[in-house]
Amino acid sequence: MRRAVELGESVRGTTSPNPWVGCVLTADDGAAYEGATQPPGGPHAEVVALDAAGERSRGATLHVTLEPCAHHGRTPPCTDAIVEAGVARVVVGMVDPDADVSGRGIEHLRAAGVDVAVVDDPGVREQLAPYVAHRRTGRPWVVLKLASSLDGRTAAPDGTSRWITSDEARRDAHRLRAISDAIVVGAGTVRADDPALTARGPDGTVEREPLRVVLGHAPPRARVHPCVEMSGDLGDVLDELGRRGVVQAVVEGGATVAGAFHRAGLVDRYVVYLAPALFGGDDAPGWFRGAGAATIGDVWRGRVVSVRPVGPDLRVELEPCSPG
Repeated sequence: MRRAVELGESVRGTTSPNPWVGCVLTADDGAAYEGATQPPGGPHAEVVALDAAGERSRGATLHVTLEPCAHHGRTPPCTDAIVEAGVARVVVGMVDPDADVSGRGIEHLRAAGVDVAVVDDPGVREQLAPYVAHRRTGRPWVVLKLASSLDGRTAAPDGTSRWITSDEARRDAHRLRAISDAIVVGAGTVRADDPALTARGPDGTVEREPLRVVLGHAPPRARVHPCVEMSGDLGDVLDELGRRGVVQAVVEGGATVAGAFHRAGLVDRYVVYLAPALFGGDDAPGWFRGAGAATIGDVWRGRVVSVRPVGPDLRVELEPCSPG
């Protein structure tokens, strides 16, 4: 299953609105055959692995990160392909959360005599959390990306901010863009920074262009064009993005937009890049603009998901605590 998770991660950002699924088929002789879901309209991970294995699929064990589909969509049901190939056992990392398909793939396989085990793998749950959120709420999984000094400052008092974090942190942030379906910024950020909002590789070439969403109106000659301009209630914005098939959206600010998403409770994951630098005063801007907690009892508290070094900086992931 660990290898299946790696295969799923390798195609993340290319499969939406479908989930990024990995699969490993192990034949009776121990030979392994791998697959990952292809872009929409292409074969799912299970079919890629089955095609690679051919006749060796008979009697084999198949590990797949997500429950195989049992319905006709852009492609035929994966469960039919598994049964026809003669696979003896299927190990499923997670049941599909989509209400229209949840459990049906497992039932189909078991009814056909296939031994099915569901392991509810924590690594799979973490990897497919955006897909789960989209299927359960109709909205994208929202990642708020922040970069600051260790004392929480995003720019100097004179407005200069390039660069607080390192080249390594910026490359990592471009990877975050690459696995996201949309990048959301405010019109103020577009006017101030004129960002391209593309996902670039280590050599600077554009690897992917997620949907670029500007809250408000972008200047006519901004580099962000073409983009989608949206306004109004942020919940309505997320509903519309969900309808457009956006499974994961990364919000890049600035401080007004970041504060609005944060205060509305619309952030699923905070990704913070912290530089080992200190401004040392109270006149430099921080992460959020707007009113914050007035008393200690109102302080937002979350859970640290991960902390790892990225070059000289730290990458910290946080998520909101569950109610209660």
